[in-house]
Amino acid sequence: MAAPTQAPERLLTPGEVATLFRVDPKTVTRWASAGRIGSIRTPGGHRRFRESEVRGLLADLTSEASPGLR
Repeated sequence: MAAPTQAPERLLTPGEVATLFRVDPKTVTRWASAGRIGSIRTPGGHRRFRESEVRGLLADLTSEASPGLR
């Protein structure tokens, strides 16, 4: 029996990440340059971000920002 193939993870553009965090896309690029969020470079040199990492960071920041709502 063949091993199940895993679908490739969705990659987000800086604009998509910026929309999730409600910041400017340039802010997302600065975060990547500073190492705050991991990024992948396309063959054309554009940045892409793993959706799972972005959503995890967003969840962490959301839970830190609202400790009284738990």
